[in-house]
Amino acid sequence: MAKSIGTVDILVDSCKGCELCIPVCPPKVLVMSKAVNAIGFRYPELRDGCTGCELCAEICPDYCFEVFRGRAAEAGEVSA
Repeated sequence: MAKSIGTVDILVDSCKGCELCIPVCPPKVLVMSKAVNAIGFRYPELRDGCTGCELCAEICPDYCFEVFRGRAAEAGEVSA
């Protein structure tokens, strides 16, 4: 298992399933869900190994990502 040095909070119900975040993720830790959100779209799910690079947040047209790095990510502390 890869050590995560970052994490992301994904606003699932804001996602329109464009999948732009999937190929841009360098460690390939984002995968599309099989489930759908409240508006009927599949959404990205995070696997272990996030580096906190922020490319997902930069490419997302719907601002669905909040990226955390360092101590908060290591402790699993993600603010809402």
